[in-house]
Amino acid sequence: MSYTAEIPYGAYWSTPFARWQGSFANLHSIRFAAHVARQELDRRRIDPAVFDYGALGFSVPQQYAFYGLPWLTGLIGAKRAGGPTLMQACATGVRTLLAAAQEIETGLADIALAINCDRTSNGPHLYYPNPRGPGGTGIAENWVMDNFGCDPLGGHSMLQTAENVAAKHGVTTAQQHELVLRREAQYADALKDDSAFLRRFMTLPFDVPSPDFRKSVGTLDGDEGVASSTPEGLSKLRPVLEAGTVTFGSQTHPADGNAAIIVATPDKARELSANPKIAVRLRGFGLARTALAYMPEAAVPAARRALQQAGRGVSEMAAIKTHNPFAVNDIVFARETGANLMTMNNYGCSLVWGHPQAPMGTRAIIELIEELAVRGGGLGLFTGCAAGDTAMAVVIEVADA
Repeated sequence: MSYTAEIPYGAYWSTPFARWQGSFANLHSIRFAAHVARQELDRRRIDPAVFDYGALGFSVPQQYAFYGLPWLTGLIGAKRAGGPTLMQACATGVRTLLAAAQEIETGLADIALAINCDRTSNGPHLYYPNPRGPGGTGIAENWVMDNFGCDPLGGHSMLQTAENVAAKHGVTTAQQHELVLRREAQYADALKDDSAFLRRFMTLPFDVPSPDFRKSVGTLDGDEGVASSTPEGLSKLRPVLEAGTVTFGSQTHPADGNAAIIVATPDKARELSANPKIAVRLRGFGLARTALAYMPEAAVPAARRALQQAGRGVSEMAAIKTHNPFAVNDIVFARETGANLMTMNNYGCSLVWGHPQAPMGTRAIIELIEELAVRGGGLGLFTGCAAGDTAMAVVIEVADA
């Protein structure tokens, strides 16, 4: 399938990702996303007034998040752009991209902004009134920590879903650690030549703003808090859960950041493109849900549905990116689809650079586009699981316009 909507080449960006409680810990995620968007649009000489639609994604609410997308587009000067605020956990990046594409597909918009932000640091602590509770006592929730630790459908943690899948497919700790070393080596390629690959879509050094966004309080040369593992160090780690296989070394870390992709009609995409000779086309989307408490498996059927809509097979993908909060995810995906485990996720992935949830998929898609551009074009797949044992996937083609 071929969607009408295209991504203007180069009309996307991502902040570095900072490990939680790090440099972005005190920045309001929506205001931060708007702050970055203004700067990145200015660098690309794109007038924010061109947007007639937007889709904002996040998974951790912030103060005044009720106003969502219209607030953000108002902050950046896109005052005629309305649209939804979407929340689909780790699949939010694909969901907002699809929302933008659908708006253009139906002729309701010409230029859309799919923008995603999250701050897992200092997550909200919520109180739900319950007049019928003992003494009128309500219920409290730590939004980030409590939801990491408990799926209300089964009472299990996200980590338990990884262990369930590891047990089902016979994935060992040693296999997970071996893959971690491979993924870190792939990310190291993005840091070569003064982070040349990252600079294709990320402004470096990155100025860290103050919480009031009036001044810079520091700079980042790249992603903050990325681990550097060794075989010896990984071998000393014990599984987090008793009788399990997943260690702290074979799973990602929570993070903060934001990322965005512009989507437009073909004519408008050429106008906004950094290189009008390159076309970035959307070929297929997929959504899937797997069995309760087997979240990592969901990326497989989601990918198959996206590939089916694109009319392509996994062997035709020149590049594959995945959301891999656990190393288990990639091992099972490769076994089930026949994808090459060692060549997936070139230049980085969420296992390494962290997991700010909503913008994670957006950054992965951006990296997929740039890897295909480096290769001279071709088809690429991104797929990734999300809370609730769901997943979303997208097939993208980079080709001559």
